[in-house]
Amino acid sequence: MTNLSDPVANNMLQMRPIYVVNNFGQFNHLIIRSLRDHDIDAKLIPNTTPPDDITEGCRGIILGGGPDLSRIGNCISYLDAGVPVLGICLGLHIITISRGGTVRPGVKGGYGAIDVIVQNDESILSGYPQQMQVWASHADEVQEIPPGFIRLATSSISPFEAIASTDNQIFGIQWHPEVSHSFEGFRVFENFDLITQES
Repeated sequence: MTNLSDPVANNMLQMRPIYVVNNFGQFNHLIIRSLRDHDIDAKLIPNTTPPDDITEGCRGIILGGGPDLSRIGNCISYLDAGVPVLGICLGLHIITISRGGTVRPGVKGGYGAIDVIVQNDESILSGYPQQMQVWASHADEVQEIPPGFIRLATSSISPFEAIASTDNQIFGIQWHPEVSHSFEGFRVFENFDLITQES
C-alpha cells in the first residue's frame, strides 16, 4: 500500500482510476455508470489484462459479476496487486475460492429481492441500516469463508452475503449494488472509493 506520509506518492495514487474488471456479467456497465455518476474515476478492463498492468495503473479493483468461475481470466492474480479489492457476486466467489473458502450452488437461483441483515457496518458497509433490501442472484453462494475473513452481512437465503479481510482490504458482497433495486447501492462504491484513498 502507498505510504500516506509521502504526499507526492499519495496524490499520484488518488489520481489513478478504479479498475472494474469485466467478467462478462450483464451489469458491469452499470458499475461503471454508478461510479462515474458519483464523480469516481473508473475504467472497465478485460479480465485478461496482465497482472503487471494492474499494479501501477489503479488505486483499487472491483471484480464484477459474471456467469461462472470458468471464465475469470487473471482475476485471482489481481488480488495480489497491493490495492483494495471489492468483489461483487462472482467477484465474491473468486475471492472466496482463491483464499481458501468454498462456494456451492445456491438453494435459490436467479435474481430477486432479498432482505440483508448487516452485522458489521464498518468500512465497506458504513452508513447502512441494520436491515435493507437488495437485488441478488444466488445461483452460487459462499459456503465457508476463507481464513482471516469476517462476515459483514447475512440473509435468510445465505449466511454470507458480505465478507471482508479488513487487514488486506479485500471485500466481497453477494448482491448487486449497481442496480436500482438495491437500497442505496451507491454507498458501497463511495465507501470503496474512500478506502482506496486511505490505503
